[in-house]
Amino acid sequence: MTTRALILGCAGKSLSAEEAAFFRDVAPWGFILFKRNIGTPDEVLALTRALRDTVGRADAPILIDQEGGRVQRMGPPHWPAYPAGGRFGRLDGSAVAMAELGARLMAHDLANVGINVDCAPVLDVPVAGAHDVIGDRAYGTTPERVAEIGRAVALGLMQGGVLPVMKHIPGHGRAGCDSHKGLPVVDADLASLTAQDFAPFRALADLPMAMSAHVVFTALDPDHPATQSALVIERVIRGIIGFDGLLMTDDLSMHALQGGFRPRTEAAFAAGIDVGLHCNGDLTEMRGVAEGAPALAGASLRRAHDALARLPAGAPAFDVREARARFEAALAMAA
Repeated sequence: MTTRALILGCAGKSLSAEEAAFFRDVAPWGFILFKRNIGTPDEVLALTRALRDTVGRADAPILIDQEGGRVQRMGPPHWPAYPAGGRFGRLDGSAVAMAELGARLMAHDLANVGINVDCAPVLDVPVAGAHDVIGDRAYGTTPERVAEIGRAVALGLMQGGVLPVMKHIPGHGRAGCDSHKGLPVVDADLASLTAQDFAPFRALADLPMAMSAHVVFTALDPDHPATQSALVIERVIRGIIGFDGLLMTDDLSMHALQGGFRPRTEAAFAAGIDVGLHCNGDLTEMRGVAEGAPALAGASLRRAHDALARLPAGAPAFDVREARARFEAALAMAA
């Protein structure tokens, strides 16, 4: 079976017969879950197994956005509520250790239900006056702080058997609007972007995967968002930042992108994206995306293999109860 360079969502807590048949036919590289897909732990585990069964790959990546704060797809009553990333940035000497521990606990939650990829850390550096779509999701307001805590989050996830996806490369922190609803245009000069926005991604360029930003950078390519810009991908992401890992799009259904789903997907791959991501579970949209997506091959296939090879064979012994008590006590003391 030829694997398609896609990550796709589904509509509910279990697969419909139509969805299962579509996934068997298209054979996406992986899947992504949202809150609409989350029931009890047993239901989530059954869903992740069913998704992998459709493509016949036990290691097929299954992603989720589990950052903490307002971006947390798995939460109470079955899983703890985790703090937003900005909370760690405000801690004193314990910030890095607690960020790593929190991510390790999240990884435990995710791995137990068959999820092996988390769309974190957020490496965007917010600036005054920008839209709050990043806001308290950011680990700090300086590239150094964001990179330091972002590294800790990535390490914590990988220690628990979950791969991190750094986002939103090459930077969403200056965006003046929410790319879910419109197309952000950033007019900063290249020197400013390199010194601030690109810096955390450059510091963590060794991570296995990254998610692109649906943002236009006029200093680089005034006509295309980064997701669909060969100039940004080649000159900045692969060049200035030096990232040679798997590059996936942000959600192709977001309103920052224009046109039908086949052409918007084709534009992303023509620009140099490795894998397309479509999240909302709409089968009609997914059919258009699948028409525009190639087989996973060449350098993209190599990057996909390299990413999955970073998954540890088994997580080391971990006292979840003790770690959670220590984590909650540290946050309570800081509060």
